[in-house]
Amino acid sequence: MLKIEHLTKKYGDKKAVDDLCLHIHPGEIYGFIGHNGAGKTTTLKSVVGILAFDEGVITIDGVSIKENPLKCKQMLAYIPDNPDLYDYMTGIKYLNFIADIFEIPSEVRKERIEKYAAVFELTDDLAQPISAYSHGMKQKLAIIAAWIHSPKLILMDEPFVGLDPKASHILKEMMHEHCENGGAIFFSTHVLEVAEKLCDKVAIIKSGKLIKSGTMEEVKGDESLEEVFLELGESEA
Repeated sequence: MLKIEHLTKKYGDKKAVDDLCLHIHPGEIYGFIGHNGAGKTTTLKSVVGILAFDEGVITIDGVSIKENPLKCKQMLAYIPDNPDLYDYMTGIKYLNFIADIFEIPSEVRKERIEKYAAVFELTDDLAQPISAYSHGMKQKLAIIAAWIHSPKLILMDEPFVGLDPKASHILKEMMHEHCENGGAIFFSTHVLEVAEKLCDKVAIIKSGKLIKSGTMEEVKGDESLEEVFLELGESEA
């Protein structure tokens, strides 16, 4: 589904991401963890075509993000850590705007919007301007917008920040359902307990370099993910 081969992204002389290689297969929930500034967001933005990168190849379902960015973007959705939505729009206008971009038929979009707005208890707020939304409400709207065109690959940067416990539980269920239907999810998080329970595979990055990756069992063994993360951070220091 997603292949990252020897990705390198520089800011001046500093390598924010250094020769990163990762493969995410259909059906996998893949966690991406690391300290602040480790290169997680840079990697995600490179994958979705927001950032140009210096070296390497990124393909989504065999299509290069550099050579055919439009086709890649039709197959993916991205939720940033701080969703910057169009505040002057109402929630429903924003969702219809996204559905228009992806050419979702009216009946299909109506069904999906009603379904996800109901589960996130956002139905009554869709007529309100986004400027009146709390951070959590904006996060829920961004999640609905990401799911509206049934993308093959969903990328999320700290998706649980700002969500209440019920909304977090709903998002986890949506992630499982998406992958059971053949999709894939690649997301960063600082909440290691969530990653440990939710992810099929995990990658740990430090200072732009991949230091460990694999199935959850391969990465953590008999320890907790938090213990492994802290140990790797100290040993690589």
